[in-house]
Amino acid sequence: MSEYQYYEFRAIDRLLDTAARNSLRALSSRAQITATSFTNTYQWGDFKGDPNALMEEWFDLHLYLANWGTRRLMIRVPERLIDRRVVDACLVDPEFARVRVAGDHLILNVELRELEVDWDDGPGLLDTLAPLRADLLAGDSRLLYLIWLMAVEFDVVGADTPEPLPGIGPLTGRLEAFAAFFCLDPDLVQAAAEREGVPGLGAIPPDAARDAISSLSDQAKTTLLSRLVEGDPHVAAELRAAVRNRLDAEREPTPPRTVADLRARAAELSLARQQQAARREAEEREQRARQQEEKRRQRLLAIARRGEGVWRDVEAEIERSNASSYDRAADLLEELKAVADERDALPDFIRRIVEIRARHARKARFLERIAVL
Repeated sequence: MSEYQYYEFRAIDRLLDTAARNSLRALSSRAQITATSFTNTYQWGDFKGDPNALMEEWFDLHLYLANWGTRRLMIRVPERLIDRRVVDACLVDPEFARVRVAGDHLILNVELRELEVDWDDGPGLLDTLAPLRADLLAGDSRLLYLIWLMAVEFDVVGADTPEPLPGIGPLTGRLEAFAAFFCLDPDLVQAAAEREGVPGLGAIPPDAARDAISSLSDQAKTTLLSRLVEGDPHVAAELRAAVRNRLDAEREPTPPRTVADLRARAAELSLARQQQAARREAEEREQRARQQEEKRRQRLLAIARRGEGVWRDVEAEIERSNASSYDRAADLLEELKAVADERDALPDFIRRIVEIRARHARKARFLERIAVL
């Protein structure tokens, strides 16, 4: 397979000005560059830029895909809007997930190499994954839980380790896309999703929003409104995160599951899925068998209706004296035998077979085909 590498960068909080686009053009003459993105595909050679530097300077999202099994997703977020304790609890193995500080931002880098995956083209993948950044900013840390689940799958987390969040349910399309992109065990993901991970995931109750906003000091409210007027794109996400934190604090705590609990549940789900697949396969086999039997019944009915015409067709095929005609003659005789068996007429069938063997005694290849009749 020829080489394939896909690079895509996305700017969300700030548009790329002319100077930025000119700098990016110097890195690639073939790339598609807009005020919000840089995209390029390589069938040979390599990208001359440094993704880490580009993320620090201009971009908020980066996706990389190579056909030898490497996949990477980078997300840049304002550090003040992320709970670093949750980040540190979930990112337990720097081999595939790490975070670094870049000015006022955190840059999350998730990367796996040599994955055994089906072929995927890059275009469109980042569109599906991009909303995960907005989720993080709004206090939804389930992406980080999925990264922790990678460590569970790679056996770098102890069996008694508790999960870092209550769960990841209900799964969204973007969380499922992330799990699929990095080939997480679907049964392990489903086990984690059996518990809700984000309070107020849907529409935030108006009363909860009003209570959370009312609890803010006048200075905090003035600061938020000033930032809103100045065009800060994160004010709404920050408020939603505050409301969700309040809802989370009011939620009845549940004992966290351990890695061993999740693995055991994933094994149960895997077994149930396999059993369901086996039942479905058995049902499909039975259905195919019924369909085949119905087709056979229709053929036999047609044979019975044609009567002597079928015997004449047998003789005609035998007289052609070639392998394919012998096969067709043998098939017809086999169906004639089935009809005779159903109608208690086997003695007459056997008599006619004896006569056919006598008439065509010199056609050894044909006789071999009807030896079992």
